[in-house]
Formats: sequence, C-alpha cells, structure tokens
Amino acid sequence: MIRKINNNQLELTEALQLVWRTFLEFEASEYSAEGVQEFKEFIALANISEKLENEDLVIWGYYEKEELVGVIAVREANHISLLFVEKEHHHKGIARALYATAVDYCFKQHHNKRITVNSSPYAVEVYKRLGFSAVGNEETVNGIRFTSMAHFLS
Repeated sequence: MIRKINNNQLELTEALQLVWRTFLEFEASEYSAEGVQEFKEFIALANISEKLENEDLVIWGYYEKEELVGVIAVREANHISLLFVEKEHHHKGIARALYATAVDYCFKQHHNKRITVNSSPYAVEVYKRLGFSAVGNEETVNGIRFTSMAHFLS
C-alpha cells in the first residue's frame, strides 16, 4: 500500500531513517565525505519538515503490513528528490509502484510532461528501467555525484 507521508514527526523520522540506512548501504561509498555530509544535511528532519510545510516537497511511503519499506519524494511537481527501497525488498516492483504514484502526481495533477532526477551512480540503471534517459554526463556538486536524467511522459 502506498500512502502520503505527512509532516508527522514520527512518520517522517521513520521515512528519513530508511533513506539514510539505504543511502549508507548502497551509495555512500561512491561519495566523498563532503557528499555524505551534504546528503545527511538535506535529509535532516528539520529541513525536510520545512519543505513539507512549505509544500516544496511531497513524500510517499510504500508499506507492507504497516512496515515502511520504500520512499519517494518529489519537489517542484516534476523532480524526484528521493527514491529508496529497503534491500530486502529490491526487485519486487516497489520502486516502480512508487514511481507510478509520482507520475500520477506530476502528470495528472500538475500536467507536467517531463519528470527529472539527479541519479546517483548506483541508481542510473534503475531509472533507465523506469523510462529515464541521461540528459547530461555525471557531475559532482558539493561532493554529490549524479547524472541528470529525464523521463518524457505522454
């Protein structure tokens, strides 16, 4: 089941802990110390809570039997900021289901025909399977390595 994660401290903390655990397991080794710190500051509870309060960000969680196992966040109604799924739940279609929720939000509610993401090196192939294409070469900004990607919707 997918449901929106509101600015509830307990629920939001759980989501951000999932993001941090998964980031450390799959992505942190690809980043400099500066990049890891930059990501940690981005997902800080106060920062994300403020973005939710200002409606600059929307977050959904994927729940299996009331256990949160995946998270997606969208900003500016067309840019994926976070997409993380617990290791034990990879290859079960959870990222695809979360992405479908984001597409509904971006395309149906906001009429955006393009969704973008700055993909980590680890996730480039995942995003390609979701329909994204690279629109630039890999870059590093503030220690964060990413490839700009886009998916054009029809």
